[in-house]
Amino acid sequence: MPVRPKAVLFDLDGVLLDTEPLYTAATQAVVSKYGRNYDFSLKRRIMGGSAMVGAKIVVAELGLPITPMQYLDERRQYLNDLFLSTQAIEGAERLVQTLAAKGYPLAVATSSERQLFELKTRPHAWFSLFTKVVCGDDPRIAAPKPAPFIFLLAASELGISANECVAFEDSPAGVNAAHAAGCKVIARRDPQLSEDELHHACRIIMRYDELDLETFPETISNPVRAN
Repeated sequence: MPVRPKAVLFDLDGVLLDTEPLYTAATQAVVSKYGRNYDFSLKRRIMGGSAMVGAKIVVAELGLPITPMQYLDERRQYLNDLFLSTQAIEGAERLVQTLAAKGYPLAVATSSERQLFELKTRPHAWFSLFTKVVCGDDPRIAAPKPAPFIFLLAASELGISANECVAFEDSPAGVNAAHAAGCKVIARRDPQLSEDELHHACRIIMRYDELDLETFPETISNPVRAN
């Protein structure tokens, strides 16, 4: 059935900004000091989730001789440099500008901490088009993705019910969170993820030019997955 949303919610990393490779590079820089390797089989388990939850998994799985907080502190040193030159995902700026021109309220719902969000988005003036931004360190979030709370909060900040929103995500945790909140989910799929891992999305795309911006998001057609 056609979806006629009242607002659109966006994850940040891998959806609006091409920062996932930067997170991978920073993580590898940390773990390589201890003779370890960080591969996608581990990354897929922590994509989209909270930094601390991911840190605990990385430290435990790789047997790092540091605490999760020490790991995050070391990684942040690399990220602070890498995020100075973040690049937009191809087509993301045009998509956001088109939706804003159509009058849709827009919000970011990202697991990133506020300080890192500000650092990553600083080179991109088009983030001023977002009405609200909810970051992962917001104390009002009861639990991180894949729990639905960040999307429920973002929708509430816009004064709209989450089930009246379309959400863009790229990670299994993020797709599951948005779906649990009641959103219709568009998943931008990393080639290393299978469609089955994003099965709660009603549409799975690889590129934003697969969307017809003349009609989107008034209707979401040709769903890959229907729920």
